[in-house]
Amino acid sequence: MTILLLIRHGENEYTRTGKLAGWTPGVSLNETGRKQAQALAEKLKAAPLVALYSSPLERARETAAPLAATKNLEVKIVEGIGEVRYGEWQGKSLKRLARTKLWRTVQGHPSAMQFPGGETFRQVQHRAVETIEGLAKAHPKEMIAAVSHGDVIKLIVAHYLGLSLDLFQRLMIGTASITILRLGHGQPALVKLNDTTGVDAPATRKTTKKK
Repeated sequence: MTILLLIRHGENEYTRTGKLAGWTPGVSLNETGRKQAQALAEKLKAAPLVALYSSPLERARETAAPLAATKNLEVKIVEGIGEVRYGEWQGKSLKRLARTKLWRTVQGHPSAMQFPGGETFRQVQHRAVETIEGLAKAHPKEMIAAVSHGDVIKLIVAHYLGLSLDLFQRLMIGTASITILRLGHGQPALVKLNDTTGVDAPATRKTTKKK
């Protein structure tokens, strides 16, 4: 079986101020996020990781970098675990988006949500799970880590728990958190969810996207 550590990137100014970063270029970790990344590396220094993967976005790669240095691993970029493409919502504040009619769909019926000019949650779940399945097959009986984004991690976990897509918003994934899945022979298992101990992650909120 494969032990998969799903790590959400650390804090950045978009998460701190409640804006939707999406695929906006140049969104780097802020000071808190950089400290979280270092704390993650320290926390996982004894973990027997054999490979480290990351979303292409800066905030994910910067979160992975200290861990890669600690474990002497290369950060391998995989687009399939990249952020949701939010289309016209990208760069906007969550407070503003919460006043739109589509916000009710995002929160209450996400399986029906099509982001204007962007992806659906179902499309994101499909590409993310397909990527994770490939990584698990490449690393049987090994421990690997993948740095990704809040909604993407929630969609992956929902799939392996057999949750309806309309229930995935009930999961909480904080910045710099670690979620552990056991994949391979037999039923997949959720070993740990949203572990932020030792990384001083800000309190998790129920809002959909602070990525």
